Amino acid sequence: MRLLAPNIPDNAPFDPDQRAWLNGFFAGWRTRAGSEATVASTPSSFGLDHGAVGGDGRALPEPVVANPAGPTYHRKNPFPARMLANRPLNNDGSAKDVRHIEIDVSGSGFTYEAGDALAVIPRNCEAYVAELVAALGWSGDEVVTVDGEDLPLHEALHTRLAVTLPPKSLLDAYAERSGDGLRDMLGDRQALDDFLWGRDVLDLARMYPFIRFEPQAFVDVLRPLQHRLYSISSSPKAHAGEVHLTVGTVRYEAYGRVRKGVCSTFVADRCSAKMPLPVFVQTNKNFRLPADELTSVIMVGPGTGIAPFRAFLEERRGAGAAGRNWLFFGDQHAATDFLYRDELESFLEDGTLDRLDLAWSRDNAVKVYVQHRMLEQAETLFNWIEDGASFYVCGDAGRMAKDVDAALHEVIRTAGGLSEDAAAVYVRRLKSQKRYLRDVY
Repeated sequence: MRLLAPNIPDNAPFDPDQRAWLNGFFAGWRTRAGSEATVASTPSSFGLDHGAVGGDGRALPEPVVANPAGPTYHRKNPFPARMLANRPLNNDGSAKDVRHIEIDVSGSGFTYEAGDALAVIPRNCEAYVAELVAALGWSGDEVVTVDGEDLPLHEALHTRLAVTLPPKSLLDAYAERSGDGLRDMLGDRQALDDFLWGRDVLDLARMYPFIRFEPQAFVDVLRPLQHRLYSISSSPKAHAGEVHLTVGTVRYEAYGRVRKGVCSTFVADRCSAKMPLPVFVQTNKNFRLPADELTSVIMVGPGTGIAPFRAFLEERRGAGAAGRNWLFFGDQHAATDFLYRDELESFLEDGTLDRLDLAWSRDNAVKVYVQHRMLEQAETLFNWIEDGASFYVCGDAGRMAKDVDAALHEVIRTAGGLSEDAAAVYVRRLKSQKRYLRDVY
């Protein structure tokens, strides 16, 4: 198996969207199976540490009212937004495909703050659905019932049901009919994890072509197609009537076939100004800028983790906030992966951004990440925190956020002259004061 045009964070073996998708499934499956779930609690994956499905798979809480005085928009009643812009943020030669997306939400009554997320309701890839229907021996015109509504099978699989990572109910159905080792594998967590990595429902259908289902029986064991959360990367002060997103597209090759993230490629490849984009706002009160505009802010957001911090900087600029702003950003290569470079340099030039520390993991023989830059600036970083600065992290929970947390403890221990235990107490106090907030996925 090889990766094809991957969007994989430097600090992790999988793309954050892919990991979230897998973790969301396994958490739900293990909970139903009586095992302990392993999904992060909520950043936001983002201070939420999200719980339905965000990125291409984070599990989410049920709907939020965008504007209590106006219409209520949620998963079952999303606002039909319109895409205004879709442009690549990486330069030619990058191994990644990150898009800047601008969405028109005028007329929705949406009110949001920097730090909130936008929920996007995707559709499955039509080509993938057609392959799945063919592999199962159907025409796609068969009528099935989903949530009490009768509709053609191809429409149900395209717009209503999750047809990528196999749910346990579908695995059980195949295990009952296969007569091979699949049932034994269901009782072995590691073996099941290994088997499912990179595989989807279409793989199952092709692995067991002799197993046939009635269309209704098949859809009955599938899960609903979930909305995905993306940290909003714009401030309403800078972009009235719009919401901006920073979307890392998921594409990889496994078992001889190219796989696509459900929502990321829906937004990046298949949406257009002519197609309504169903969305609603997900409030994240646990990831807010300080109420006191004099408070300094330290932001750590490598890769697409920069999204909410673009919003923070726009918000601080629009409000004329006097507090200092320091951003740690990193990715693979400076030449191809410096997301929002022009904007960040503009923030530096006009004084909105006081410091910008950069980490490029593939530009030198030794990989450098944002946590290394933090350690290099330990004394100054500690002084900012001692002076009352708030510390924010956004991005991959699997490794980056853990490494940044370890670096923060080390910064406080060394620059503050504290023991490990005292440094841990210091960090806990920052959290209790809501001065250490995370939006990790």
